[in-house]
Amino acid sequence: MENQVTFSGFIHGGDYNPEQWLEHPEILKKDIEYFKKASINEVSVGIFSWSVLEPEEGRFHFEWMEKIIDDMYQQGISVFLATPSGARPKWLADKYEEVLRVNENRQRNLFGSRHNHCYTSPVYREKVRIINMELAKRFGKHPGVKLWHLSNEYNGECHCPLCQKEFRNWLKKRYGSIEHLNDCWCTTFWSHTYQSFEQIESPSMRGETLLHGLTLDWRRFVTQRTIDFIKWEIQTLRDGGSDKPVTTNLMYDFTGFDCHQLANELDIVSWDCYPEWQKDPEWITASRAGMQHDIMRTLLKKPFLLMESCPSATSWQAVNHLKKPGLLKASSLQAVAHGSDSVQYFQLRQSRGASEKFHGAVIDHYGGDDTRVFQDVSEIGRGLEMIKEISGSGTIAEVAIVHDWQSRWALENSMAPRNENMYYLATVEKIYGALKRYGINIDIVDMSQEIKGYKLVIAPMLYMLRNKFEEKIEEFTREGGVFLTTYWTGIVDEYDRCYLGGTPYGLMKVLGLRSTEIDALFDWEENHIAKSGKIIPELKERYHCKNLCDLVSTSTAEVLMEYGEDFYKGMPAFTVNSYGGGKAYYVCADMDEDFYLDVFGKLINEAQIAQVIKDLPVGVEVNIREQEGIRYVFIQNYQQHSVTLQLPEEEYSIIYGDYKGGELESFGTLILKMNNPNKHESCSLSGF
Repeated sequence: MENQVTFSGFIHGGDYNPEQWLEHPEILKKDIEYFKKASINEVSVGIFSWSVLEPEEGRFHFEWMEKIIDDMYQQGISVFLATPSGARPKWLADKYEEVLRVNENRQRNLFGSRHNHCYTSPVYREKVRIINMELAKRFGKHPGVKLWHLSNEYNGECHCPLCQKEFRNWLKKRYGSIEHLNDCWCTTFWSHTYQSFEQIESPSMRGETLLHGLTLDWRRFVTQRTIDFIKWEIQTLRDGGSDKPVTTNLMYDFTGFDCHQLANELDIVSWDCYPEWQKDPEWITASRAGMQHDIMRTLLKKPFLLMESCPSATSWQAVNHLKKPGLLKASSLQAVAHGSDSVQYFQLRQSRGASEKFHGAVIDHYGGDDTRVFQDVSEIGRGLEMIKEISGSGTIAEVAIVHDWQSRWALENSMAPRNENMYYLATVEKIYGALKRYGINIDIVDMSQEIKGYKLVIAPMLYMLRNKFEEKIEEFTREGGVFLTTYWTGIVDEYDRCYLGGTPYGLMKVLGLRSTEIDALFDWEENHIAKSGKIIPELKERYHCKNLCDLVSTSTAEVLMEYGEDFYKGMPAFTVNSYGGGKAYYVCADMDEDFYLDVFGKLINEAQIAQVIKDLPVGVEVNIREQEGIRYVFIQNYQQHSVTLQLPEEEYSIIYGDYKGGELESFGTLILKMNNPNKHESCSLSGF
């Protein structure tokens, strides 16, 4: 999409709900004063305001919103204006029952909660069209409105008759004939053959959940329903005369739809980041958050927005820990380091009642500016001003991890070889964590994206192959790339049908081997792998493995390590195959992170991947943003103690942070400005 946000420097703001305080004008006035003190330059408003904007059907009350936008604009504070479709008013649900969702047991929900609406309902779409067009007509050209914030955290599914009909129509378009569908879904198993599309129902515990082609296609359909509704919302704004750019706040944990497809409809990707700090060591949690930032950045491969984060403690996690001193600043700057052009919070002023009344906020129930949280937020605002030259700069990565939503759906429903947990996400996270120990940027792509141009591609547990991705891998390796994949790769096609003729499908020549069997271990069991006699200085003599052990037969692959126990002792456990100008590695078992740390040290050298800083201490993260002629190197310490750090030999200047006596303090951030040897233009969103 073409629309751009025009903003000078970084965005610093968050969710603001003035409709909760309309009876307290003195509070609304004071809020602006506080925003200025905290260097807040943006507020996201209207997210759940429908019942106040349209208290009765067809009667609109926009005056309060106009005053808020005008007052903010006069004080130099921009507005991200939301469409209110995330939560419908009571009058709408009472009058038009069809707008309420039906669950998988075919029960229609009562009014309540958020996102309790049917994306297919013509009535709901019409009511959304009306309110959106009115907002666009009234505020769509206001100079203070910079961006449309579509709904809020789209998620969920509906199983009503309207959605069933659309699902069947979608299937007809996808398959053409019921015979083709039956073939792709393997419905002869358990005598589940369909005679017509009209017989098909969405998955339900009361009915069918074990036909994997059905459950997989249902998730794809839910993705398309969500996208179709988003496109509807965008069109209503355009019909209302507004050409402002659009975004919606994604959630990494909402895996019910494919974010890669949805992102293509947006001008800017934004997302809500809520790590569970202190559940694990902070540097491990930071690594997970960094991976999620990189997923969001790679969706459109340009700067994104951190639309929501918690300035204190959440109210909905199992244990809502306060952030330690310095952690809010570190986590906020981590988003910037990974490519965000904003730091935004939920919420700016704490709600007085209802489900999020105890959720952290910049301004809490006390209502003063002398709290620890307010002071931390103010410090972040001042810091973003100091480094505003970085906004709009891009991120270049020479390494990619393949993390595909659709393959993940299929894998998690595959019913073998471990039904308790295949540990797919844990595997991706530890691979990411091991790579980040080398201080390199990482893109995280799906199978619809290109892998040309990378030097190293890692594809863990790529259970499903689609979009002819095996051909992309073959070309990448043949042309000189370094490729690594693992057990449980290339098992099924896009319909979740097992490949015939051997696995990993389409990659057996590239890898020089064939998988013959796979063993699943109980949680308390483990094995180990050991060197096969080869001299590999980067690797230790042995490593532990667990959970899954793939047994392979090699053809042209060289065996680097072998299994050390069980009946497959001495069989290949880690291999490499030279293919064309590149190399393809195969990891046969679920390995610990120390294995990947050593292996990636070897592969990074082989692929000639540049490192700005080497020998990083554990818990220190490095990220690089760059533009023509300049690199900005972010160095962050997520340990609870200071660390000794060796900075680059190349010439640099420190533009943010303190580096005293060769040490970086706990939760400290250091930003270096260096000459950039790469030819790289500023990103298309350089106007932020």
